[in-house]
Amino acid sequence: MRPADNPFEPGAGTPPPELVGRDLVLEDASAAIEKGAKGRPIRGQVFYGLRGVGKTVLLRAVSDIATARGGLVADLETQEDKRIADIIVPAMRTILQQLSRVEQAKSAIQNAATALQSFAAKFKIKVEGVGFEIKEPGAAAEAVDLDADLSALLVAVAQAAKRAKKFVILALDEMQYLSTPDLTALITGIHAINQKSLPLGLFGAALPQVLAKAGNARTYSERLFQFVEIGALSKPDSDRAVRVPILASKADVTQAALDLIFLKCRGYPYFLQEWGSRAWLAARTSPISERDVATAEARTIESLDKSFFRVRYDRLTQSEKEYLRAMAHLGAGPHKSGDVAKVLGKKTTQTDTVRSKVIAKGMAFAGQYGEVHFSVPLFDEFMRRELPNFKSRAPKRRPSADSKRPSPT
Repeated sequence: MRPADNPFEPGAGTPPPELVGRDLVLEDASAAIEKGAKGRPIRGQVFYGLRGVGKTVLLRAVSDIATARGGLVADLETQEDKRIADIIVPAMRTILQQLSRVEQAKSAIQNAATALQSFAAKFKIKVEGVGFEIKEPGAAAEAVDLDADLSALLVAVAQAAKRAKKFVILALDEMQYLSTPDLTALITGIHAINQKSLPLGLFGAALPQVLAKAGNARTYSERLFQFVEIGALSKPDSDRAVRVPILASKADVTQAALDLIFLKCRGYPYFLQEWGSRAWLAARTSPISERDVATAEARTIESLDKSFFRVRYDRLTQSEKEYLRAMAHLGAGPHKSGDVAKVLGKKTTQTDTVRSKVIAKGMAFAGQYGEVHFSVPLFDEFMRRELPNFKSRAPKRRPSADSKRPSPT
């Protein structure tokens, strides 16, 4: 069992050696992309779910499908406090550079270049030329209307693509970080494209809060996109995700080992990769056994704590850590916001601000009826390991008068 033969490469957005359990999702994406290849509107998908379930991997798979079909793809990622304008301008510049090689689309491309020039000037973004004249942003920009301006830019680019007999895919990761105005403008732009039957589609990946944000931004968003929940894998798919790469590497794994791996990681794809990798390294000979998986547990947890969990934990303030630790005190969740506040010995109104901050940082998301959920699988277990001495500050219940009375004999 040589380390060099280890088929697992756990990493952020790294494609697994065997992508399983997502066939129907990719079939729908392929069908939508095929429509774009025929010059028709593209109903994109938004993949939403917890961290580590493979949303980014799916987004990259969609990009590959579109590229193979001849599409022009812009792989984008938003960040906290980053404007959609800063993300979209370089992407549209690249798309127009690719389109500029098509002679019969020169007029439409020039119109799109003019739209890009206008948009960049209004939002004071420097953009290099695309084979046409692109002016520097003016000192006194025109009046800005993000919804209208972004729609005009996207429509112009989509029209140029159609004229060139091409289609465009925007693959946008971490969509939940878009501000409400930016998300509203993006949805409005895609709506305008669909109304004109143009071949430009948006595929996205986001944490679950994107559902509420998109619905609040535009009520018709659920008709523009197919919102697809991406969750943990089933037991058969989980077994396949681990077994097939091992078999391909000329080794084997026992069913008992697969059962223990599933029990430990509960089918979450990233954890499957981490456990599979560590179990391979722990095994001296094939097949990988249940004992090998158990031997690998300490190093697997250490690896997850130092990478997958800690990279998120270290971004938190002390009050945010305490809030998440209070959630972990109650279990995996979801939990009522009021119950979390009680663990902290506070009223809900006193914890609303910190709750909003952990949601904004992508560590939690709001559910129904005042619930709060962890955005990272098994993060409750990590928080209990990280802060083992945490104690609930919830007031103890006083025994009722009835409980003090002697029971009747």
